[in-house]
Amino acid sequence: MPRDQTVCKYCGVSYLILHEFKVMEEKIKAMEKEMKFYEGSVEREKGLREELQSLYQDLERCRADGESKTE
Repeated sequence: MPRDQTVCKYCGVSYLILHEFKVMEEKIKAMEKEMKFYEGSVEREKGLREELQSLYQDLERCRADGESKTE
């Protein structure tokens, strides 16, 4: 294939390389979108763990109160 059919006449970059760059750009965009979704998940998980621990303590207290009332 002649060089003028494989190279961009505007910028001089090979179409194969240009195609690879476009593919990488799309992958980066997808990864950035995914990162935004997961951003702050560690803090949210920590807060949920604390809330779960608090609820578990409340449950244990209610069970103890229930047992003492039945005796």
